[in-house]
Amino acid sequence: QVQLVESGGGLVQPGGSLRLSCAASGFTFSRYVMRWYRQTPGKERELVAYISSGGGITNYADSVKGRFTISRDNAKNTVYLQMNSLKPEDTAVYYCNARPWASDYWGQGTQVTVSS
Repeated sequence: QVQLVESGGGLVQPGGSLRLSCAASGFTFSRYVMRWYRQTPGKERELVAYISSGGGITNYADSVKGRFTISRDNAKNTVYLQMNSLKPEDTAVYYCNARPWASDYWGQGTQVTVSS
């Protein structure tokens, strides 16, 4: 079955950095777009970034453009989100997402808290 396992979240001060990872299994990872979303209590899940199957195309929400970088290693079935210059408003649970066979799959999420 499809599994997505996020890691790398934590508590960081404003201006700091974190790198999230999402290890995927159960589908042919290299064939699919991968996405990172985030969600805060009471708000809808927000698309943060996505990356094409081969990694050549990326796109970002305006709120993170220039600060976050999405990448993938198809040999390791892993997608990453490098987050720099973190702000308190980046605090959220971050989820990776895949859509093999036109169905949405989600990881369990990893908490990112930006606070001094």
